[in-house]
Amino acid sequence: MAGAGTSEGAAQAPKPLSAPQKALRKMGLLRPVDLALHLPFRYEDETRLVKLTDARDGDLVQIEAVVKSCQVVFKPRRQLQAVVDDGSDTCTLRFFNFYPNMQKALEVGRQVRLRGEVRGGFMGRTMMHPTVQAAGGLLATALTPVYPSSAELPQAYIRKAVQGGLAQALRSQAFNDTIPAQHLPPHSWGLAQGLQFLHHPAPSVSLAQLEDKTHPAWQRLKAEELLAQQLSQLQAKRERQLLNAPVLAHSASPQGVLAQLRAALPFQLTQAQQRVVAEIAHDLARAVPMHRLLQGDVGSGKTVVAALAAAQCIDAGWQCALMAPTEILAEQHFTKLVGWLAPVLAPLGLQVAWLTGSQKKKERDAMLALVASGQAALVVGTHAVIQDKVQFKHLGLAIIDEQHRFGVAQRLALRQKLSDSETLDAPTAQAQEPHLLMMSATPIPRTLAMSYYDDLDVSTIDELPPGRTAIVTKLVADTRRDEVIERIRVQLTEGRQIYWVCPLIEESEALDLRNATDTHQALCEALPGVMVGVLHSRMPQAEKKAVMSLFVQGQMGVLVSTTVIEVGVDVPNASLMVIEHAERFGLSQLHQLRGRVGRGAAASACVLLYALGEHGRLSDTARERLRAMAETNDGFDIARRDLDIRGPGEFLGARQSGAALLRFADLNVDTALLDWAKHLAPIMLDAYPEQAARHIERWLGGKSDFLKA
Repeated sequence: MAGAGTSEGAAQAPKPLSAPQKALRKMGLLRPVDLALHLPFRYEDETRLVKLTDARDGDLVQIEAVVKSCQVVFKPRRQLQAVVDDGSDTCTLRFFNFYPNMQKALEVGRQVRLRGEVRGGFMGRTMMHPTVQAAGGLLATALTPVYPSSAELPQAYIRKAVQGGLAQALRSQAFNDTIPAQHLPPHSWGLAQGLQFLHHPAPSVSLAQLEDKTHPAWQRLKAEELLAQQLSQLQAKRERQLLNAPVLAHSASPQGVLAQLRAALPFQLTQAQQRVVAEIAHDLARAVPMHRLLQGDVGSGKTVVAALAAAQCIDAGWQCALMAPTEILAEQHFTKLVGWLAPVLAPLGLQVAWLTGSQKKKERDAMLALVASGQAALVVGTHAVIQDKVQFKHLGLAIIDEQHRFGVAQRLALRQKLSDSETLDAPTAQAQEPHLLMMSATPIPRTLAMSYYDDLDVSTIDELPPGRTAIVTKLVADTRRDEVIERIRVQLTEGRQIYWVCPLIEESEALDLRNATDTHQALCEALPGVMVGVLHSRMPQAEKKAVMSLFVQGQMGVLVSTTVIEVGVDVPNASLMVIEHAERFGLSQLHQLRGRVGRGAAASACVLLYALGEHGRLSDTARERLRAMAETNDGFDIARRDLDIRGPGEFLGARQSGAALLRFADLNVDTALLDWAKHLAPIMLDAYPEQAARHIERWLGGKSDFLKA
């Protein structure tokens, strides 16, 4: 019976993953190809030794020296301190985190090999936390790669994993050329050759060429990456052209929802709005799914364009869904759309439904029934709109506001809702999807649009409605807080309202920032007799609604808030926005926040309160952001500067999007390679389909589906 528990058919439990293995998976390093394409972000030169006298301040060097002294000292804090001499000069080593074996390795008289950054000063040369090993070992023969990693992933482990993955990928010929020889990018190396070189560059190579990615090996990788992106986007676009979408023909009837809505609007559309409305109307009337991005600066009037698109959809007998990232923004849309559409829909027996995660079950069930029956012609809500229980009768148009705030899987889920429609028979259901209109108040710079949004049609509202007042932006040091509060008093006496935005809800040891609660209390004390409210993401939804209602109705003078008011809040009487610790915010976020004022006739201002760092200065990035905010109100210029400062991955919200963002290419400098990839992509798909498929698989794996969102 001893072997009874190990019969041939018995399934063995998989071995649990170690912490480094889990970290590799978390970073998406699953295949040998993924590991081979995980390239160093810098290199260390361990191929030679230098003398301390030849090292300049800030150099990362490797020396061999004799330990002259070693002791634990307690001023200004506990640290291990050693002095070494390499025959040309002495250097003090400092370790704030150390173990007893470190003291043993640095015994007086020992010869050690040290690697670290040399700093000069009044007290002589120092190294903070250098690596320490015994002197005399063999020197490296190639530059040592330093890979992007995490706390759970030591460099030694990831180096070994990458080397294994690279060797396995090369053995399996995973990096054989997929690009036809006559179409290879100019002056670039072979792919396999380039990869091997970048993981182990010779010490003679220019470090500058490696670090700025101008070396021919880097050029080949950039070209390959850009081609994979362009191929997958063009393929997604072509696949979409083969799908069917409901034909939402433009109704000419004066009794139609669209005609009545236009007649009821209390304002004239700008020329820019009229242009984009016509572009969207044309797309909706085709049997091919619309895939359009509507971009426009804060306050340019995107919501009314969405309402007109929804009206055209409803006229054609189909349902429309509008999804927003936060309940506050969704409710703003709902209020506006109900005001415009409800009087027109009611005589037709139709209504606007509201769906969010915080609804009571009874209210939610009633809304779900309206959606399923088709009586809800327009459904507005948060991500609750895409949950499994939500069944549309016939969804014809999906509108996603602030689309970059949603994950790709969420966007795909909304588009797939048409497949569930009971009015479609099974064969056509799989081949149909609703039209998709995505909206963004973060304009996309041209170079980014050429690359990431190449499979989208883009409509741009580049004109603000008349009556929007220019916002004056002031940079004010945190030390002048009292002057800002005095400015608030003046605004309040004139009947105006004020936003005060804080970056954190509660104290953090990592970031010494004032929090919303403390600021709220301080302003209550400084402004007696004024209603000061506080709003943050951890408050219950009912409480948030109550606070916002008081502010919208004008009863509350000052609203202290975290960034939950970043988008969608529309209070024309609010004329002053104070953003605390503005140096901590991203440029696009600052611009979005600033757009909450200037919505009425009163002169409006945005005060950016900044705090200097521990060295009495702002970081270069923070200074660039704040300068940009002070110099321009143009969202398109802001977006361009933001891209320059942050790069495309951060700009697009890579963590939210799931899209295959560029790791190696830089759109600001690699425009020639992007043009090459855009030209080659259709040739590859048409003339070399198998090689194109292999190329996409190698670079994107399963991520290519994300580009369809």
